[in-house]
Amino acid sequence: MKKSLSILFTFFLVSMAATVFAQDVTGVWTTIDDKTGKPKSEVRIYKKDGKLYGKIIKLFRDDPNADPLCDKCKGNLHNQHILGMQIINGLTQNEDGQWVGDDGIMDPENGKFYDVKIWREGDILRVRGYIGFLYRTQEWEKS
Repeated sequence: MKKSLSILFTFFLVSMAATVFAQDVTGVWTTIDDKTGKPKSEVRIYKKDGKLYGKIIKLFRDDPNADPLCDKCKGNLHNQHILGMQIINGLTQNEDGQWVGDDGIMDPENGKFYDVKIWREGDILRVRGYIGFLYRTQEWEKS
C-alpha cells in the first residue's frame, strides 16, 4: 500500500511539473516554408480569456508592400487580407501543456482549417496540423 501511494504521488508530481514548466508559446514566431526552407511570415501568438490565438503580422515577400487576399478562404475570410488575419483560433491547454483545438488553425494558402497541437521546444515552436490520423508538423522559429 505504501509503495502504491509513493508511485501515485511521484506520478502526480511529474504530471504537475510538466504542466507548470511547459514553455510559454506566446510571442512572435517566424513560420518557415516547407518547400524552400525560407521564412514565410511572422505570427503573433497571444492568450485571451485563457485561450490561445494567433495573427499574421508580417509577410516575407519579394514585394514587401504586397498584401495578398485569401482567395481560397471560404465564408467571411474569403478575399480578406492575409496580413492581420487570425489563423490560430481558441486553443486550450491539455494536461501535457500542449495547446490543442479542433479546426484550430487555418492555412491561408489553401483556405483550409485543421485540428492542431502546438508545443514549444526551446526556441522552436512545433505546430502539428491534423486531418483525421494524418498529420504534418512545422517548426516555427522564435523571432
